Amino acid sequence: MYDITRRESFNHLSRWLEEARQNGNPSMTVMLIGNKTDLEHRRAVSTKEGEIFAQENGLVFMETSAKTASNVENAFIKTAESIYEKIKEGLYDPSREGNGVKLGVMANGGANTAKVGGSGGPAKTGGCC
Repeated sequence: MYDITRRESFNHLSRWLEEARQNGNPSMTVMLIGNKTDLEHRRAVSTKEGEIFAQENGLVFMETSAKTASNVENAFIKTAESIYEKIKEGLYDPSREGNGVKLGVMANGGANTAKVGGSGGPAKTGGCC
């Protein structure tokens, strides 16, 4: 995540991304979020710059405002969709605990569904994540 009103937060993305990739699963889903769209009048990083960085680095991209909740839910949905596609492609194996995706059981007794995170806590019910 970077602050669209602070150029230096955007300038640090390459280093942060490199650290994440060194310490994480090589096929992990990474989302780049430009935050504080409610401060459009103070924008220092264009949407296009964020899109280009995301595209060049294979990231899911979106701009949000945590203050107004604009696009916050969509950011989680886009990330979950990307993870689900990787499960379908066989890049993630939900039966293997070490990859950050776990199988859970729906409250209504339905089939196992993917759970994103791997924190060991209870699975959320009623959906995929």
